Amino acid sequence: MTKSLNIKKGDTVKVIAGKDKGAEGKVIQVLREEQRVVVEGVNRIKRHTKVQNQGGRAGTTGGIITAEAPIHVSNVMLVDGDGVTRVGFRRDEITKRRPDGSEYTAHRSVRVSRKSGKDI
Repeated sequence: MTKSLNIKKGDTVKVIAGKDKGAEGKVIQVLREEQRVVVEGVNRIKRHTKVQNQGGRAGTTGGIITAEAPIHVSNVMLVDGDGVTRVGFRRDEITKRRPDGSEYTAHRSVRVSRKSGKDI
C-alpha cells in the first residue's frame, strides 16, 4: 500500500534541498507510487530526441527537448503566505442529506497549515 502525500496538484511549493534549493513553483503532477512530484520550472533536464519518419507527415522532428523531471516529495515544502509550512489535517463534522430527505452527520478531512492553523 502506498502512502498518500500531503502535496496535491496545483499547490505552490518551495524546494528546500538539492540543486534548485530556494526555487518556487506550481506542482504539475504527483507521482504517488514513487513519492515524487513534478514542479514547474524546477529540476529541468534536456532530452535528445531522434527524428522519426514513420507514418508519413505525422513523423516527429528531432532536437533537444527541455522538460521537468520529478523530485522527491521530501525535498519540497508547501508555501503558505510569505513562508513555508507543514501540512496537518482536521476532521470537520458536516451534515449530509440523503435522497429521501433525511439528514445525517459525517466527517470531512480538511488540510490545515501547521504554522497559521488556516485551511489550505
